[in-house]
Amino acid sequence: MAGFRTTLFPLFLCGACAGAGSLIWTTPARAADEIQNTATTQAAPMPDMLRPITQRQLDAAASDASSWLHSNGSYAETRYAPASQINTTNVAKLRPAFIFQTAVMESMETAPIVSNGVMFLTTSYNHVYAIDAVTGKEFWHYKHKMGPVTTFCCGPNNRGVAILGDRLYMGTLDSKLVALDAKTGKVLWQTQIADPELGYSETMAPVVVDDKVLIGTNGGEYGIRGFVKAFDANSGQLLWTFYTIPETGHEGVWAENDAAGRNMKRDIAAEKQQLASKGGDFYKTLGGGVWMAPAVDRQTHTVYFVVGNPSPDLHGAIRPGDNLYTDSLVAIDLDSGKYKWHYQYVAHDVWDLDAVSPPILVDVRDKNGQTIPGIIHGGKTGFVYVHDRRDGRLIRVSEAMIPQEGVWTLPTANGARMLPGANGGVEWSPMAFSPKTRMAYAANLHQPMTYQVESVDYPGGKLWLGGAFKTIPSEEQWGRLVAVNVDTGKIAWGVKTEQPLIGGVLATAGGLVFNGEGNGLFRAFDAATGKTLWEYQCGAGVNAPAVSYTVRGKQYIAVAAGGNTQLDFKRGNALVVFALP
Repeated sequence: MAGFRTTLFPLFLCGACAGAGSLIWTTPARAADEIQNTATTQAAPMPDMLRPITQRQLDAAASDASSWLHSNGSYAETRYAPASQINTTNVAKLRPAFIFQTAVMESMETAPIVSNGVMFLTTSYNHVYAIDAVTGKEFWHYKHKMGPVTTFCCGPNNRGVAILGDRLYMGTLDSKLVALDAKTGKVLWQTQIADPELGYSETMAPVVVDDKVLIGTNGGEYGIRGFVKAFDANSGQLLWTFYTIPETGHEGVWAENDAAGRNMKRDIAAEKQQLASKGGDFYKTLGGGVWMAPAVDRQTHTVYFVVGNPSPDLHGAIRPGDNLYTDSLVAIDLDSGKYKWHYQYVAHDVWDLDAVSPPILVDVRDKNGQTIPGIIHGGKTGFVYVHDRRDGRLIRVSEAMIPQEGVWTLPTANGARMLPGANGGVEWSPMAFSPKTRMAYAANLHQPMTYQVESVDYPGGKLWLGGAFKTIPSEEQWGRLVAVNVDTGKIAWGVKTEQPLIGGVLATAGGLVFNGEGNGLFRAFDAATGKTLWEYQCGAGVNAPAVSYTVRGKQYIAVAAGGNTQLDFKRGNALVVFALP
């Protein structure tokens, strides 16, 4: 996911931002009496309306208009809100209900969750707030006590918490998993996920299901070995680990073409010679981070997620083979973590066009017109991919959403131009899907770049790009919000924006699509036509996905306006919540 406007990625050795602390390597997790709770500030008593969330409620979240219980709305991750009070006929009247300002003026990529009229939102550097979802009144504020070393790509972001019972779960920049009491914000336990000194960190929102907390890892730019792990939701005990880089077989099938059938210009004979001469342990630093929350099929107990780029990003000569399971959609068993299937979009990626936007579970039409269980993914390549959920078989690839120029031109020592650029296409931004229109809505970037390769040995948990990718100052950069029919792959409409889009999309039963921009605009579009129906200037970059919820019969739309480190959009510290008068 290493796309960036410059060639620099920060290695953060946190001082004032992190606070005191040390890395604790214990299993099981550290219990409450081992953790000082002075990091939580109580602002007001939590009202009695907050109730524990059951597994049944999490399973039914897709049809619950009152709450927003998952970062992406449901286990299917459709980001579709079933509420329709705000719709195409009245959205022009939408006004701010309240603005909540946090203590952190930095990139905001959070998707808040809302339960029983209480909202839980996160900020950069792992702050968590509990507030009244109608008034913005603060109940408590938790600030994570960061360890002495944090190493992360693309900003100190956090994309949200997960909830089950009366507990919240958050991954941290110093690669911990923390459980908080939802009523008080007090730490119940925390456990170390991986070693931040080796390049591991956490920015994704976890997923909790069947008393398991599922979480992947960042670090594809630092020579990590990627994974998804499951922890016991009650104790923090590690239950299983699935490594996104297998110990053997990561060379794959020596694929010549990408998922769209285009030749990737690999010198496979040379790669096979390189593999024969290499030691057998380079899988340990082959990358494959998992950036975004996985989807879960409750009927088949299957977990689906996408995997990021190999390490080093641009220097492929020292990592021969397909580099499985990087740049892939992967299915594993929920109960055991065992492999089921995978589909690789780009083999032996040397352009940082990894798979990051979370997959969506939705029934689709196959090539014979039959409705089958499907799964879709919006790629940094600029396509929406439609798969058979049962075996991963690719059904169709959409029309290109952004320009494709000089595709798979190999990086050179001096730099070679190729589109898409390293940010995409669809970056980490989650898509939305509307069952009414049968369309997926994707936020795209267009940033022409040059790719330069350089031979660099593994630096031991430090930045390891193996070269650089650079935007071209003389070429225009822009964004495009695109609606794709998942049953045909055809683009129904596209809206060009003055800046590249990053942050994510929300679709609603009111026939609306909401999306924000780096210039501070938050907009509502007609889901069927793409017509702009409403906009509001939030004062800082709206680079987070919006959510919808209903309290006492009134629908609200909430979105974070904090800007973005990755694209250097204007910073802020606000959550803006809208409703009809």
